[in-house]
Amino acid sequence: MKLKVIVHEAEEGGYWAEVPSIPGCATQGDTFDELLGNIYEAVEGCLSVEVKHVQLTGKDRILEIAV
Repeated sequence: MKLKVIVHEAEEGGYWAEVPSIPGCATQGDTFDELLGNIYEAVEGCLSVEVKHVQLTGKDRILEIAV
């Protein structure tokens, strides 16, 4: 999966980024390299879902896929 990320230069220095296709997914970094690492963490965090509150039956399965 490819995601578009909008990178902004912060007025106070450093950078911040947002992922428009994932509402509320944003991060920041003091350097561009730090920002890049933080983007991956932010996307993973925004897309992770806790399944312990989902009711499952004996016929249901939980799969983790990479896209």
